[in-house]
Amino acid sequence: MLKPVLIILHQEHSSPGRVGQMLAKLGHPLDVRRPRFGDPLPETMLEHAGAVIFGGPQSANDADDFIKREIDWVGVPLRDNKPYLGICLGAQMMALHLGARVAPHAEGHAEVGYYPIRPTGAGRELCPDWPDRVYQWHREGFGLPQGSELLAEGNAFSVQAFRYGSGYALQFHPEVTHAMMHRWLVRGAHRMELPGAKQRHEHLSDRFVYDFAARNWLAAFLERWLGRNEPVKGAALAV
Repeated sequence: MLKPVLIILHQEHSSPGRVGQMLAKLGHPLDVRRPRFGDPLPETMLEHAGAVIFGGPQSANDADDFIKREIDWVGVPLRDNKPYLGICLGAQMMALHLGARVAPHAEGHAEVGYYPIRPTGAGRELCPDWPDRVYQWHREGFGLPQGSELLAEGNAFSVQAFRYGSGYALQFHPEVTHAMMHRWLVRGAHRMELPGAKQRHEHLSDRFVYDFAARNWLAAFLERWLGRNEPVKGAALAV
C-alpha cells in the first residue's frame, strides 16, 4: 500500500474536495488532521508520501497558536524533501515560513470567483496545459519568497503559484467541487460585497466554462507533485 498523504484542514466540517478524491484514486490513503482542534502534526515525513495544507477563513497573520504551529511545521516537508502543497491559506503559510509578506491588496480588492491566470515558462514546463481562469476565494495575497520560482501570475494579486524545493504554493482553489462551491456561496455570501468580487450567478456560469480545464490541470499537477511521470487513468474524473 502507498503511504498516506497528510491532509491539514481548518474547520470542523472542511473537506479536501477534489484534491482528496484524486489522491484517493491514485491509491493514497488520506491522513486527515485538524490542528485547530488539537490534532498533532508529525515531527518527520517518514510515514507520509506528502502533505497538503488547505485554506480556511483564518489569515496566516493571525496570532492563534495553531496558525503559528502550522507555519513553523511547513519546514518539516521542505527539510525532508517530501511533496508539500499549500492552497490559499496553506500557500500563505508557506510564503510566511520562507520570509515573504502576506497582506491585503493595497486598494482593498478581493478575488472571489473565477479570475485569469498566466503560467510562467517554469509553470508550463511543470504542466503544459493551465486553465485560463481559476477559482479564487481570498482578500490577502503573498509576495514571492527569495529563492523560489514563480509558476503563475495574475492581475490584482501578481503571485498565484510558486515552487520552493519540494513545496508548491497555490493562491487559488483547484480542490473546489460543485457541492463545495454551493456551500461557500451560501456561507460566504458576504464575501461577494468585497471590491472586485464576482456575484453568485457568475461563479456558477463560469464554472461550466472553466472547470473542465481546471480539473484536468489538477490531475496532471498532482501526478508531477507526487513525482510520477505517467498519468493514472481515471484520476481526472472527480467532480
